[in-house]
Amino acid sequence: MTQPVTIIMIEDDEGHARLIERNIRRSGVNNEIVSFANGTDAMTHLFGTDGSGLVQKGNALLILLDLNLPDMTGIDILKQIKENKYLKASPVVVLTTTDDSQEIKRCYELGCNVYITKPVNYENFANAIRQLGLFFSVIQVPSAAS
Repeated sequence: MTQPVTIIMIEDDEGHARLIERNIRRSGVNNEIVSFANGTDAMTHLFGTDGSGLVQKGNALLILLDLNLPDMTGIDILKQIKENKYLKASPVVVLTTTDDSQEIKRCYELGCNVYITKPVNYENFANAIRQLGLFFSVIQVPSAAS
């Protein structure tokens, strides 16, 4: 039996976080969503208090990551996730307002799986997240390394 996938959402904008969760749900995804408004709390959850990532061993995670956080950059979080033996196979979807081509390139080089620029228009943003939810409903996510 496959492990249920937990969606980890790292998003500091409360309005965006609500919109993302609501529209993922509208697309039929019922997985647990664990939300963090800053990088520090997300990193503690992902890597545990010892910083090893062992706490996630055997868990199937899909990570939604905003790049613009109040306490650290999403780039730093992405880099640490993809360098960690327990977390590196977890898909990371960068979901941010930044559309700088250099930053997009850097995220893919660091191992992000999908880079989405948040549309400014509410309806377009909601529609993009519903489509992302449909994508989540069909992808396969590996469990963290044993």
